[in-house]
Amino acid sequence: MTKYRMGPDVDLRREDVRDSQGRRITEEYAERATDDALAFVGRGRPSLTGAKAPSPQVTFRVTPELRAKAAAEAARQGRRISDVAREALERYLAS
Repeated sequence: MTKYRMGPDVDLRREDVRDSQGRRITEEYAERATDDALAFVGRGRPSLTGAKAPSPQVTFRVTPELRAKAAAEAARQGRRISDVAREALERYLAS
């Protein structure tokens, strides 16, 4: 289920619609926001392969306690949880 649902069309020339900072949303505002959002499509973290190919992903579930420990360790090291998990998996497989 998605967080947002599509609502009815709005005529921004006739209706006064505001953003979270109180600025009026116009057709131009909406076009700029769309362009800005589309500029980030396909962007993300750099590939771990060194090429421009996407890095393979591994997904698995953990207990809330393990997730909290991983988050605390990542914060302590100033790293992302994925970095800590990747390093732990590399160490485990090397042993």
